[in-house]
Amino acid sequence: MKDNFFWVKVQDKAILLGCTSMSLNRWSSFVSFGQRNRLIGAAAKSQVVTNCQNTVQGFKRFHGRAFADPYVQSAKSNLVYNLAQMSSGVTGIKVMYMEEERVFSIEQVTGMLLTKLKETAESALKKPVADCVISILATAFDPELGGKDFDDILVKHFCEEFSKKYKLDARSKPRALVRLYQECEKLKKLMSANSSDLPLGIECFMNDIDVSSKLNRGQFEEMCAGLLAKVEGPLCSVMEQTKMKKEDIYAVEIVGGASRIPAIKERIAKFFGKELNTTLNADEAVARGCALQCAILSPAFKVREFSITDVVPYSISLKWNSAADDGLKYVFPKNHAAPFSKVLTFYRKEPFTLDAYYNNLKELPYPNSSIGQFLIQNVVPQESGECAKVKVKVRVNVHGVFSVSNASLVETVKTPEGEEPMETDQTVKEEEVQPGSMMESFPCFFISLFQTSEHGKQEKTENGKQEKSGDGKQEKKNDQPPQAKKPKVKTKTVELPVQNNLHWQLPTDVLNMFVENEGKMIMQDKLEKERNDAKNNVEEYVYEMRDKLHGILEKFVNEADRDAFSLKLEDTETWLYEEGEDQQKQVYIDKLAELKKMGQPVLDRYMESEIRPKAFEELGRQIQVYMKFIEAYKTKDEQYNHLDELEVTRVEKQVNDAMAWMNNKMNQQNSQDLTLDPVVKVQEIQATAKELYSACNPVVSKPKPKVELPKDEKTENGPVNGHQGTENQSPNPDKTTSAGMEQETAETKLPEMDID
Repeated sequence: MKDNFFWVKVQDKAILLGCTSMSLNRWSSFVSFGQRNRLIGAAAKSQVVTNCQNTVQGFKRFHGRAFADPYVQSAKSNLVYNLAQMSSGVTGIKVMYMEEERVFSIEQVTGMLLTKLKETAESALKKPVADCVISILATAFDPELGGKDFDDILVKHFCEEFSKKYKLDARSKPRALVRLYQECEKLKKLMSANSSDLPLGIECFMNDIDVSSKLNRGQFEEMCAGLLAKVEGPLCSVMEQTKMKKEDIYAVEIVGGASRIPAIKERIAKFFGKELNTTLNADEAVARGCALQCAILSPAFKVREFSITDVVPYSISLKWNSAADDGLKYVFPKNHAAPFSKVLTFYRKEPFTLDAYYNNLKELPYPNSSIGQFLIQNVVPQESGECAKVKVKVRVNVHGVFSVSNASLVETVKTPEGEEPMETDQTVKEEEVQPGSMMESFPCFFISLFQTSEHGKQEKTENGKQEKSGDGKQEKKNDQPPQAKKPKVKTKTVELPVQNNLHWQLPTDVLNMFVENEGKMIMQDKLEKERNDAKNNVEEYVYEMRDKLHGILEKFVNEADRDAFSLKLEDTETWLYEEGEDQQKQVYIDKLAELKKMGQPVLDRYMESEIRPKAFEELGRQIQVYMKFIEAYKTKDEQYNHLDELEVTRVEKQVNDAMAWMNNKMNQQNSQDLTLDPVVKVQEIQATAKELYSACNPVVSKPKPKVELPKDEKTENGPVNGHQGTENQSPNPDKTTSAGMEQETAETKLPEMDID
């Protein structure tokens, strides 16, 4: 959808949509810039009318576009915020932030959204988030066919109608234009479900004038006939790319917010000649697919095996210019598998440049087909003056981004006479071929292999002749002087530097500056949030205590203190909306501490009165338990006859002291006025109960000593169930029945055996 995005998680074998801080599963792609901070998402969307010129929306379509792009220039008239040209020529957004005019690039604003999304995901998952998946909806598309384009037609229609009917120019007032866009979007959604006339009304639209109109689905489709005619374009392109017939398609599933328009459904169904499926959530389907792809790529999840092959969306070619010749190479055709690497071989005496560009300009959504220039440096001829062999590796990565990954110079080096280098390692190194580059460099590899085979054949023939002549004329061979050894040839690979000059790519210094600025803005947002929280805490405390002073806290404060505290709360409330409207964080913290100095003692007295009865009840219950224990001991209860009388006496004294202390404090507290501080606090009662438990419980729970029974001298053998053991006992007492004894006897006799 044009103004929404989602974050999704894989949890408990399910794909779940995460919620925002407002418990919404759909994020609004809005960023609002204020005097002190930024608002992102739903909070920013609420500012689209009151702060329309500094609230950015619908900016994703400007990614990678130059400010001079005709599409950007035509879209400027439908925007309520201002566009500006960056120093690099790309489109930027001009807003007022921190009371100064700032220009942010489209990448920066997108980074703000993703950063906020990352923080929300980390807060919900309770662990850091390192990566994210951003989906590309389709490779066959029309950039000027979407939900926003239907909104533009409605806005244009009503602007013309209101100009004639009310003499109002809606485009002259950004706030009025934003409100009209909102109402037109609502009307568009209503017309998808109703074919009758639907009203549109806006109160105080401009100059305190109310406007109204009506529209039905038939009129809307007639107005959008030009857009609806474009629906079949991407469908035909997809069918051509897949080389399939319409009869081969089993089902057609539609997703996306604008796919709910009935006229679009009718045209898609008519094109394929079958009923459309709407089993997927049109808004969430893409986000759930991204989550599934994350789970597939992550080693932490085990999912059903899927074979997914990405493709190159646009065909890519290379062009080179040099003193020797000019050339053109069709490197990656459309729908080529990605990621993929190819190795190209050049013969050059000097550095040369490769120009990468997209082949079919008509397929591109942008007017510029150039990808970038790549300068291969430090290329020198061989020692013989011939052209050097240069291998260049080009690659399309998993994101579909083209690059020249590396370049290398293959040098031929002759070994001086007499040197005997290790041929085994050199041969292995020369024959090493990467799996991905074997087929790309096959012609060069084949020529090299063929030359090696011929050379080996010649060597073999020469050696054979030498051997044959050596058999017949061995004596003559010994008299001749030894022949000089031929110098051996080996190859050496030297890495070459590659200078990249990519169009629309952010330079490293600019990227670092963007990251630094984003960090500063995040810190400023955090400080502003803490300041607002401190202010809200003061306001919340004022309202809370003002209500409680004449409610549950009324009997815990005398009339004079209550009147003084109420007056203080009223003064603070007035201060908040006047002088204290815009203060530093520490000022609000000090103001809250000043209020709590008066209100906290009253609140503490109330809390003590609520918890104190339960604490006395728990202490009394312990005393009753220990008193029953003392009484049972004095009545000679068999359960406690093992206890020492001195210990029981100490327990009795501890219990009597605790009972006396509790009765004394309860009597004092009952006679104490509630407006005064309590005689005894809950903490003291709990400490007394804990002390009583520590002194008495070890004595009460002391176990009886175990009585040792006399051991039987006879060892029984057999089952252990009753008298059966006696019946199965061996009648011969001299015979050992224990298996352990037999083993011991065998081990004892073992040394007496004679061993040959």
